[in-house]
Amino acid sequence: MKSERLLSLDVLRGITIVGMILVNNPGTWESIYAPLRHAEWNGLTPTDLVFPFFMFIMGVSMSFALSRFDHHFSRSFVTKLLRRTVILFLLGVFLSWFSLVCFGVEHPLEHIRILGVLQRLALAYCFGSLLIMSVRRPVNLAWIAGILLIGYYILLMLGNGFDLSEQNVIAVTDRWIFGENHMYREWLPDGSRIFFDPEGLLSTLPCISQVIIGYFCGNILREKTEIHHRLLQISVLGIILLFAGLLFSYGCPLNKKVWSPTFVLVTCGFASLFLVFLTWLIDIKKRQKWGYAFHVFGTNPLFIYVVAGVLATVLAVIPVGDTSLQGKIYQSIVSVFRDAYLASLIYGLLFIGFNYLIVLVLYKKRIFIKI
Repeated sequence: MKSERLLSLDVLRGITIVGMILVNNPGTWESIYAPLRHAEWNGLTPTDLVFPFFMFIMGVSMSFALSRFDHHFSRSFVTKLLRRTVILFLLGVFLSWFSLVCFGVEHPLEHIRILGVLQRLALAYCFGSLLIMSVRRPVNLAWIAGILLIGYYILLMLGNGFDLSEQNVIAVTDRWIFGENHMYREWLPDGSRIFFDPEGLLSTLPCISQVIIGYFCGNILREKTEIHHRLLQISVLGIILLFAGLLFSYGCPLNKKVWSPTFVLVTCGFASLFLVFLTWLIDIKKRQKWGYAFHVFGTNPLFIYVVAGVLATVLAVIPVGDTSLQGKIYQSIVSVFRDAYLASLIYGLLFIGFNYLIVLVLYKKRIFIKI
């Protein structure tokens, strides 16, 4: 069952990376269907599930990858951990630098954004791995994940953590460590912007708990018991997490931009149940053909995420008449379909299709770029 389970995981990873690319690359930011938008502050949309799903999947994968080290800090483990953490983090910084350079920002190193999606993945992977390898008893690891969430909630409550302002403890921490020039500027409902990073350093703490929860689900998948029993265990866990998150959301709002503890619980609950569904559909029912494209994406997920980021920037800066190449393609789609929202979605799907051709070539050649 090991390889079959990994097929399910690849498909889930592929679905997630396709979602990440789609929501980051509309034809225009002015015309986006509501489900493809992030919640402005508190709340949850389908788009808000994409990034935490990938964080959860990383935890599941770590259960398989770290099992061979058997909780021993070998040289190979430390080397792999440091190498992957540094590469992921630097790739995220590179995407920020590349965008600044392409858009002609003077002295880009003075304005480069230090944190971001890949940087958050790097930090969560690093500290999650260290905890998993250091703590032998699963119950103690569960306590640590819980304490991280509770401690983070206390920090939010004491530090204006649920206010979209520069006085938010998340923004204050990033400003103190990195400085405003290296922070993301978040949009406010009135169209103004403030220095607030949705991938802030402090809000990375609950992501470690998210990775640990994924790791526990991966451990259940690796058990030698009957597959239906394993899926039932994950289903029960997912339902408990989901309902706990929804229940506690009355006092701790669901909020992706601060990665609130209830956001962790709810998204892990959804991710667990979706993993169960895919495992049942692919591994038990053997219905695998529909997921081929997602499987292809899932075999080189971080590589294609970086490629898509570079490609999106290039399309946005290549001039074509009075617009960019991206704008020209979008305008051409609008001229055919006469609907700005539909055209924006079609552009995103075409962009995904082009990236699919890249990963398909790699897949056919059995080239899997590990990042």
